[in-house]
Amino acid sequence: MAGLSALPSGRQFELAHGDQRATVVEVGGGLRTFTVGGRPIVAGFGEREMCSAGRGQVLMPWPNRITGGRYTFDGHDYQLAITEASRSTAIHGLVRWSAWNAVETASNRVLLSHRLHPQPGYPFSLDLSVEYELSVDGLTVTSHAVNVGPDACPFGAGFHPYLAPDGASVDATVLSLPARQPSDFLEPRVVGDVELDTCFTDLQRDDDGMARARFGATTVWVDRAFPYLMAFSADTLGPEERRRSLAIEPMTCAPDAFNTGKGLLVLRPGASWSGVWGIAP
Repeated sequence: MAGLSALPSGRQFELAHGDQRATVVEVGGGLRTFTVGGRPIVAGFGEREMCSAGRGQVLMPWPNRITGGRYTFDGHDYQLAITEASRSTAIHGLVRWSAWNAVETASNRVLLSHRLHPQPGYPFSLDLSVEYELSVDGLTVTSHAVNVGPDACPFGAGFHPYLAPDGASVDATVLSLPARQPSDFLEPRVVGDVELDTCFTDLQRDDDGMARARFGATTVWVDRAFPYLMAFSADTLGPEERRRSLAIEPMTCAPDAFNTGKGLLVLRPGASWSGVWGIAP
């Protein structure tokens, strides 16, 4: 673990197990790198770079976008700050650039926590935690949220890992997703020229209750707390990042769930949520 707080992503928490290595960061509590035997499993970002395009970030208390940053909850209208000006949306929650505290550390795991205080557009209080652990099975991410305020609140959670392709771009890499609609990758096939910025639900699950998406030799798995997966082939990013990785994003709710209600969770005072997902290289 390096204590270089001057780095753009804050303190760096280095995890190791066998030939696996991962870096978790203080800013946003996200995953900066994950390698096995020196081979990148995720397409992360450099130690002296700011995170770009949400790479490895924690998306709470909502994933994806809220149209216009506006929503109505429990009879009250709210306006969030617009954080994606080009689409006039509030994107990916409120904790991406906040400092997370290291509660427990070990050679192969770190537990981070964050108190989300009330703010304009989201006047609710949450205690959040995310644990990253490397084991023989790969990387496991366990997250919790507790409503510590006096009022019920809307809530969603998501994560934004970009998976590294087999070659220079995603086009020649085989993808399978555990749902047929709206793009059918249920049977494994190369991505080709398909552009994905697509939300999948009605996920097919294995006997252990997990849904598994596979990209090349890498598997992203999610437990039942995550009934949605977003697949993003990075077509809208700059030329250096375009189609160089594929994001497979575990989500508890659909995009714009604060307005549509699709998958939206309501946490009553004292109520909690937890979910587990991981990457198996």
